[in-house]
Amino acid sequence: MRAFAASTLLACLPLWMTASHQDRGADKTAAPASPPLQPTADPELQCLALNIYHEARSEPELGQIAVAQVTLNRVQSPAFPGSICAVVKQGEPMPGRCQFSWWCDGRPDRPTEPIAWQQALAISKRVITDKVVDPTQGALYYHTTSVKPDWAGRFKRTTRIGRHLFYRPARS
Repeated sequence: MRAFAASTLLACLPLWMTASHQDRGADKTAAPASPPLQPTADPELQCLALNIYHEARSEPELGQIAVAQVTLNRVQSPAFPGSICAVVKQGEPMPGRCQFSWWCDGRPDRPTEPIAWQQALAISKRVITDKVVDPTQGALYYHTTSVKPDWAGRFKRTTRIGRHLFYRPARS
């Protein structure tokens, strides 16, 4: 995996600790959110774990690994930003304009399920340290089986894992 610049790491403070992110689209009349789980010391690990947690916590372990691997595949691709946090946060802060829907859905991003959060952290560590094989065959994109996005036809489907279909550019 390519090295991450220190300035990039500093820009990736734990997501639920930044006031601008916390307040983004929040419903001020809703019941208070449960307290956040303890953030990690490594912002890149934190971003990857949050992406696994929000995109795939109901998936089997292999499905969670696959979502993590797509994130890292994007980091390695010149078509995407060069850090995990930048890939996860890519897009405009409005519904439907982000690469990962949870990032701009207006809901709090704090993990509230301790077991799922711990699993997401453990999977993040394994994937970041190259202790797993990429089950997506180099995929850069995925979607759930419940939707049929128009972009899917432009890419080569590599596999299905759980309720996700994975894709990569047709020429890679």
